[in-house]
Amino acid sequence: MENQNPRPYGVGDASFQAAGGEAGLRKLVDDFYDAMDQLPEAAKIRAMHPVDLTVTRDKLTRFLCGWLGGPKLYAERYGSIIIPQAHRRFEIGPAERDAWLACMREALKNQPYAAEFKQYLLEQLYVPAERSRNKD
Repeated sequence: MENQNPRPYGVGDASFQAAGGEAGLRKLVDDFYDAMDQLPEAAKIRAMHPVDLTVTRDKLTRFLCGWLGGPKLYAERYGSIIIPQAHRRFEIGPAERDAWLACMREALKNQPYAAEFKQYLLEQLYVPAERSRNKD
């Protein structure tokens, strides 16, 4: 019999599984950075990143794996991370935070996730995006 009551998002690895595991998150991150290259409102935050996004893509994918309850891949490769400290060298205000979230919203359109999970993920991603903000 199929489980009619899956674990809610945010419990155990339910969010990691809903995102398609590491492979699903890699696709999300690739689409996220593609959106950052395309959205005019993201030009300023794109300029905060290196031209070659290979390592940047890997870091975000690995971070999201652990953050969503999956394996702690970021820590395995890069060590621990404290979101505000990792971003303090950049000037991040509400506009930059919102541009980052707009890129994620755009990337989510391409994912085969349940609509409820997409909404949940955007709401949850607001927290680290806001924690990265260091100016008004």
